[in-house]
Amino acid sequence: MKTKNRPSIPQLGRFLDRVEFVELNRQTLTFLTRELFEEIRTGKINIPTDEDESELVKLVLSRLDTLCADSLVPLINATGIVLHTNLGRSPIEKSILDEMQESIGSYCNLEFDIDSGKRGERYGHLTKKLSFLLGCEDAIVVNNNAAAVFLILNTFATGKETIVSRGELVEIGGSFRIPDVMSASGTVLKEIGTTNKTKASDYTAAITPQTAIMMKVHRSNFSVVGFTHEVEFEELIPLAQSNNLIDYYDAGSLNLFDAPYLGNETCAKSLFEHSPSLVSFSGDKLLGSVQAGIIAGKKEFIDKIKKNQLLRMLRVDKLTMAVLEKTLTRYIQKGPQAIKTHKLLSKTIIDMQVQADTILSHMDHSQKLSIGKTSTYAGGGSLPQHLLESLALIIQDHPKNAERLIKALRANGLIARIEKDRVILDLRSIDDDELTHVTAILNTVLEERP
Repeated sequence: MKTKNRPSIPQLGRFLDRVEFVELNRQTLTFLTRELFEEIRTGKINIPTDEDESELVKLVLSRLDTLCADSLVPLINATGIVLHTNLGRSPIEKSILDEMQESIGSYCNLEFDIDSGKRGERYGHLTKKLSFLLGCEDAIVVNNNAAAVFLILNTFATGKETIVSRGELVEIGGSFRIPDVMSASGTVLKEIGTTNKTKASDYTAAITPQTAIMMKVHRSNFSVVGFTHEVEFEELIPLAQSNNLIDYYDAGSLNLFDAPYLGNETCAKSLFEHSPSLVSFSGDKLLGSVQAGIIAGKKEFIDKIKKNQLLRMLRVDKLTMAVLEKTLTRYIQKGPQAIKTHKLLSKTIIDMQVQADTILSHMDHSQKLSIGKTSTYAGGGSLPQHLLESLALIIQDHPKNAERLIKALRANGLIARIEKDRVILDLRSIDDDELTHVTAILNTVLEERP
């Protein structure tokens, strides 16, 4: 007997046999439908009774859509920060992603030697290309640079001392602190020098029988200016090696080639001319690829790292390998201008002026926009304090509307920034193939505003 005023709830099995559900996962539908029916029974939700049960079908399908909606969605970066950590750092060319599907869409020789028919080594797929581009003896890849730092210290300095300048005990995004990582790795931190001045004599004076590594850390997100002095890594290399110690540089981000738009940062080629023991850096910063920690240097040390049991926990999968390999191939074949990160970082004011004119020529409300010069940074802990000239589209609206306007743009997938109480779209981080989409979003948002 049906309870008065309670909606009719169909038999579960019969309901799930409806044609609307034929191609969908029955197990998922069962869970969602039971949840819905229970809410109806307990009165948590009220729905109109209909004989064809169409409202119930709509509710189940709506819940399925909500559950399956992508959380990770594409955005247009108009902040001007090319290596924006919160937006995924390096953008990757779609053609690279298309090319890698052939390698990893099916089975592949990730750890299989085709010539011998026996087990192969996954790291060998990248060694030759990395060695060629960097000018090093050998290289290995782990899942990020924090893992690279940890693995190196754990391999060579567990229970021993690692010498680091006080001015390089940095913290970067996500509370990644060099002293904490060193402690977790098992090494003993030996601080030398002062916050603003560290000399070569400080390193040599700190050496004891327990010393294993002389470590230098790139100040990824700040600079020390004024009355300062630091020992460059090129000077630290012979200092460490003459004392039978490992010299190690946590470079954070490392550019492969010299270029005016990269400031005066040391490039990989010139660094490896000094035959360092070990250097590590991120794959998703100036390299312009996927998240990874690249460890490069002398073969004898890379071989020891490969024997560390922790490597298995920190290794990368075939997806990361494939993207990295395609990226490195682009560098070898075509150079840095074939990498999207460097296309954006190297754009000139003239390039951005053309982009601005293209957007304005297709705007319904071009009078609401103006063009202005601005400046930005590379981002992602790369090139700290190195300003990049840029050009921006400035939305002409009352300063009090800036927060509402930037929220409206964000809701449409366009991430801008506020500068001097105005919403601006910094063209430094916008690619040419995004201009049509940017124009459409601006037309939509500005149309809604008086």
